[in-house]
Amino acid sequence: MTFYAALNAALAEKGGPLCVGIDPRIAPLENSFNQLYDYGRRVVDAVHPYAAAFKPQSAFFECHGPAGLEALNAVIAYIQSIDPNYPIILDVKRGDIGSTAEAYAQALLDRPGAIAVTLSPYLGRESIAPFLRYENAFAFILCRTTNPGADALQELPLADGTPFYIYLAREAAGWELSPGAKQIGLVTAGNNPAILRAVREVLPDTWFLAPGIGAQGGKADEAVAAGARRDGKGLLAAASRSVADAANPAAAARELRDALDKARSLPRKSSAPAQPLRSAAAERRELLEGLFRIGAFQLGEFTLKSGKKSPFYIDLRRIGASPRLMQLCGRAYASLLSSLSYEHLAAIPVAALPLGAAAAMSAAASLIYPRMEQKFHGTGARVEGLWKPGDTAVLLDDLITTGGSKLEAAAILREAGLRVNDLAVLIERGRGGRAELEAAGIRLYAWADVEELLQAGLAAGFVNTEEAERARCFVGELDS
Repeated sequence: MTFYAALNAALAEKGGPLCVGIDPRIAPLENSFNQLYDYGRRVVDAVHPYAAAFKPQSAFFECHGPAGLEALNAVIAYIQSIDPNYPIILDVKRGDIGSTAEAYAQALLDRPGAIAVTLSPYLGRESIAPFLRYENAFAFILCRTTNPGADALQELPLADGTPFYIYLAREAAGWELSPGAKQIGLVTAGNNPAILRAVREVLPDTWFLAPGIGAQGGKADEAVAAGARRDGKGLLAAASRSVADAANPAAAARELRDALDKARSLPRKSSAPAQPLRSAAAERRELLEGLFRIGAFQLGEFTLKSGKKSPFYIDLRRIGASPRLMQLCGRAYASLLSSLSYEHLAAIPVAALPLGAAAAMSAAASLIYPRMEQKFHGTGARVEGLWKPGDTAVLLDDLITTGGSKLEAAAILREAGLRVNDLAVLIERGRGGRAELEAAGIRLYAWADVEELLQAGLAAGFVNTEEAERARCFVGELDS
């Protein structure tokens, strides 16, 4: 029986998709066979009524030398004495060139039973293929792992902004030796629902091995909700210490199995069509470059409201012409607002009104706005929207050079009875406005400044070095 078939059969029998790790953290002794074998057998005896699969971690056996390898084989044989087709995942994370991979595959898979292995994809398809030549075997390929430092490599954005682990997932899923062979799954962090969901969106049918449940913070219901297929299957939740080292491993396994079974039986929500996934850094670059593309950053000679002559002009009113940039602006403002406490966003007319709407939608916030010129018809309200005295509002504008209009808007809001302590802007053109606001008790939060905008423009070829230097000199004059 193939591993794939054995896994589906085990799930039908056991219920919840629980995989129990066997990780004997035992100090190497002169002959460790008995300690290792006894540990493995105790875990298996306690949890096999509830575990759909077992996952021995090879390293904890290998470090004991020949006695450890003998013990690992003995534990595998003991599991297979319960059921010859009990799904077993050898957690070895191998990955090497063709001939070496062939030797690894022979050492691990030239045995009876339904055996899977965990593999590293770093050397590409040729390092995986030898394992798939064993017809009954299965490979769980590392995609996005649970360790804290994994994001440094696995979440690197590609040129189009796609995180590397998403590219890897798509690539590795296509390494089957023949169409429909069903021999490849992915190791995807069970303690990160957002990552599980992201990989599931691009691979709706692939099996995931999801470590990190329990001791590493992953929750069974969240992992299944994010990573299971629409039929409730497709995710095998791996737990080691939280089950094997529990005071009562059987009770711990039963409780986790039941939680997984309950979660996968809930109705699955239909996913929206997968969109290209982009990292925060890629979206930031996209927005900065987008401002140049729509002409929101212009070079020339411009007279500012203060009367000063500027070698550049920033016109964020143009953002409204691009739904995508409006969406990115909403997210940019939402990131600024995430650490603040408030009841309303107060957008300063006129330029900030559409940006305020985008921010309010992205942050799920109430939007109000002050009337900079009082009207004498209708209600005559100076502050439009639904609010009450004593509420806190975050001022929101497109950019800031000086504090003039911001302080005027804050005064209108405060006079109406609202508390105003913070201002969020997309671009900070000069530092002078920050000092003026601080003197009035208002903290400034800016998503980017002119220097970052210029750096993006230089990198993308929208401005040259001479133009950037003129702009920097002008900003320096504003701040002096």
